[in-house]
Amino acid sequence: MNPALLDDFSLEMTGKDVPRLEEARDGIPPGTRINITFLAGEDTATRLTAARAVKRLGFVPVPHISARRLPSRPALEEFLSGLAADGTAGNVFVVGGDPARPEGPYEDALAVLRTGLLRRHGVRHVGIAGYPEGHPGITDRDLWTALTDKADALDADRFGGDVITQFGFDADPVLAWLEALRARGVRLPVRVGVPGPAGVRRLLGYATRFGVGTSASVARKYGFSLTNLMGTTGPDRFLHALADRYDPGRHGEVKIHFYTFGGLRATAEWIDGFRRQHTPAPTPSQSNR
Repeated sequence: MNPALLDDFSLEMTGKDVPRLEEARDGIPPGTRINITFLAGEDTATRLTAARAVKRLGFVPVPHISARRLPSRPALEEFLSGLAADGTAGNVFVVGGDPARPEGPYEDALAVLRTGLLRRHGVRHVGIAGYPEGHPGITDRDLWTALTDKADALDADRFGGDVITQFGFDADPVLAWLEALRARGVRLPVRVGVPGPAGVRRLLGYATRFGVGTSASVARKYGFSLTNLMGTTGPDRFLHALADRYDPGRHGEVKIHFYTFGGLRATAEWIDGFRRQHTPAPTPSQSNR
């Protein structure tokens, strides 16, 4: 496998993970993009503090904006103003969010994009969500419409951007979705969501919660036994399968985004070990140069 697939990978953390990021910092390349989630139990101050910490530690903060969790336009402006004041507003990720009903005026990510507030507060790069294996609460047709509308909005407003996918356990639907995405004219880079190393029980729990695979299918693709759920597993098989069939001509620009279910440090160490394992040793002639 070509380790270049892991060049410029990105990571995800919560607002409360700052101490874990400080512990993991030496194992993460400077300039790595780190997404900061927008969870229901975290307030604006927590999210802003996390973005400042990511920047202070030498990484690129990518704060999330969850449209349906925003109670009002002033709340969105407050968050964006705080990011701008801290110099952390350049990159954001805008997503609809979990609530079935909006808590305020924004029913989806597109509604936030259309406010004009992102550009006004210094945002230059916007990430949007993709769902290669679908969404349990949204039809495939509506998912494609939403994605192409958001991509068009980014293009019209001249934002840089990328698509970050929901995590999955099977490379086949990801590759098929990438081809379908390019066939629809979306040329944005895609960061394929991958679960970092984590306990088997935890992975199965997330798979069930987000509707991205049954326990049996996850076990089959990831190569562990459902009779022994006490261990930890990583995305080795997934990345090998993705790399073996990845074709830039058909799939476009692809990078990897790690969901750090097992922790930032464990994920960073796993990535480093995986890259070392798959980096060819230099030939004698190269090593003597």
